[in-house]
Amino acid sequence: QVQLVESGGELVQAGGSLRLSCAASGRTFSSYAMGWFRQAPGKEREFVAAISWSGISTDYADSVKGRFTISRDNAKNTVYLQMNSLRPEDTAVYYCACRGTSYYSQSAYDYAYWGQGTQVTVSS
Repeated sequence: QVQLVESGGELVQAGGSLRLSCAASGRTFSSYAMGWFRQAPGKEREFVAAISWSGISTDYADSVKGRFTISRDNAKNTVYLQMNSLRPEDTAVYYCACRGTSYYSQSAYDYAYWGQGTQVTVSS
């Protein structure tokens, strides 16, 4: 069992930056791929970024590539999402997810554990 708690979401102006954190419980965190997803009002949950268990491999949605960076610190059981050059269309609830296996995926259906989400609002 893995429990996830996100933090770091807030109101920011367009062009600004935020860093989201996701603290995980469980000794097997370092064995699992992790992902970030987001859901805007009236829209489906969408993939943002993912990282392999080692942190060596990463994947990004085209809409955030070059602006967002996912990373992890297995010693701290934490995964991060650094978000730069934020745009109003990045406004959403951001969710951290644990795949439960070593390899990441862009599909939300492949993730077994989810956090409660953190709100990111980007004003124009």
